Amino acid sequence: MMANVSEKKDGSLLLAIETSCDETSAAVVRGGREVLSNIVSSQIETHRRFGGVVPEIASRKHVESITVIIQEALTEAGVSRQAIDAVAVTQGPGLIGALLVGVVAAKALALALDVPLIGTHHIAGHIYANRLVGDIVYPALALVVSGGHTELVLLPEEGVFKIIGRTRDDAVGEAYDKVARALSFPYPGGPHVDKLAHQAEEEIVLPRAWLEDDSYDFSFSGLKSAVLAEINRTKMKGLEPSFGALARGFQSSVVDVVTTKAMRAAAEFGARQLLLCGGVAANRGIRERLAALCGEAGLPMLVPPMSLCSDNAAMIGAAADLKWRRGQFSSLDLAASAQVSLEAWSVTL
Repeated sequence: MMANVSEKKDGSLLLAIETSCDETSAAVVRGGREVLSNIVSSQIETHRRFGGVVPEIASRKHVESITVIIQEALTEAGVSRQAIDAVAVTQGPGLIGALLVGVVAAKALALALDVPLIGTHHIAGHIYANRLVGDIVYPALALVVSGGHTELVLLPEEGVFKIIGRTRDDAVGEAYDKVARALSFPYPGGPHVDKLAHQAEEEIVLPRAWLEDDSYDFSFSGLKSAVLAEINRTKMKGLEPSFGALARGFQSSVVDVVTTKAMRAAAEFGARQLLLCGGVAANRGIRERLAALCGEAGLPMLVPPMSLCSDNAAMIGAAADLKWRRGQFSSLDLAASAQVSLEAWSVTL
């Protein structure tokens, strides 16, 4: 649905909602850059005993908290419902039951307030979280590393996305959690592996999956299997595995592959800036190595603060602003989708 943008184009107030997985979040964002509030309710403690996210439980928790979180976001921002210019919501990808809660809430608000609805791509949100901390210079290259996604995305211009590389199996975050489980860490295990890797003085060298010479795709299932195989071999010898050396070897392999491919792609496609985004962007190993490589190459790098790396509604508001400024709105029959194309979500130029 197309609509005329109000005269408050630069000072628009977007109420954004994010419920793609196990965080219930609502935010008020002004002009796509200024975060007036960003309320996040995490379900980590609920899912920890199961060793991972249980979709049905996640959906029920969203239902229980969504109205309270939305009101908290409005209260903290100091704005009324009537001041909102549009409602943005994560349409996908994500857990379908969880997405539905946010989409239904957003539709109800948009209808009740008689304002536009903006269905927003979750990965576009992670990428444009960078716009909340600095200017994005085009063409830019985004390295997306999260629990469910590992992608290299070229942004030739604002709001246009071209995926040039993606994971063929496990995403980085999935691999970290599976390895963490093998190392006896609780869910979510990624931060524990990252910390142990930096503390370890020894390293067990593990394989790198470079794939084809010209490929920007990723594969981490073999690396995960290599960790498990090393643990089993050691135990069969009657010895205790060195979890620290394994964590360091695993992280070195991940960091080496994702940063090398990102830098190679940036050079090939003439990127003027590199964006690091997604929940695993909080990983110290990836951040430090990528920053060092960008410094050596003279390539500016943007990365959001920790609070904007994990799933949150402020990033959805930042991405939705791309559509708001162009009057590209969604109809009220917007459907949540577990798999929705990032490239197709690009703005209409």
